[in-house]
Amino acid sequence: MAIDIPEPWGSALTRRRVAAGDLRALHIPAHLTLLGPTEVDPLHVPDIERHLDRVAAEHPPFPLHLRGTGTFRPVTEVVFVAVAAGISECERLAAEIQAAPVLWREQRFPYHPHVTVAQDVPTEALDAVYEDLAGFEARFTVDVFTLFEHDADGRWRARRAFALGGP
Repeated sequence: MAIDIPEPWGSALTRRRVAAGDLRALHIPAHLTLLGPTEVDPLHVPDIERHLDRVAAEHPPFPLHLRGTGTFRPVTEVVFVAVAAGISECERLAAEIQAAPVLWREQRFPYHPHVTVAQDVPTEALDAVYEDLAGFEARFTVDVFTLFEHDADGRWRARRAFALGGP
């Protein structure tokens, strides 16, 4: 589950990620993760979608402000665009999404809303993205989140969008 980064920012962040040598961006659109890839039995998908309908209905749209860059180095080789406003809303959404027993999983790291712009590329590329996007800024209203599926090629495909504040 993720929040898509709208245009014109989404494609710009995706292009910068590809330019850094992070080819995952060719298959994964720019996004803010609410729940990372989670393997589920296809029989559970209708229950998951009902759960996501309930979660979305309980949350109003909210402003999201992305500004500047951050990094998880040295723990992981990731550079990201930081969330300056909307953090608590993302945290609540993520927690409620994961509250469904079929979606719960042990997290490797505490949830930290962000938009990955380079991962597992050479240090020089990480440093360049960090500097190039230091002045990045975007403000938009989050009124939907999306359930994605991975296809056989590893591409993320939108399965369904869930409107905040209603079905």
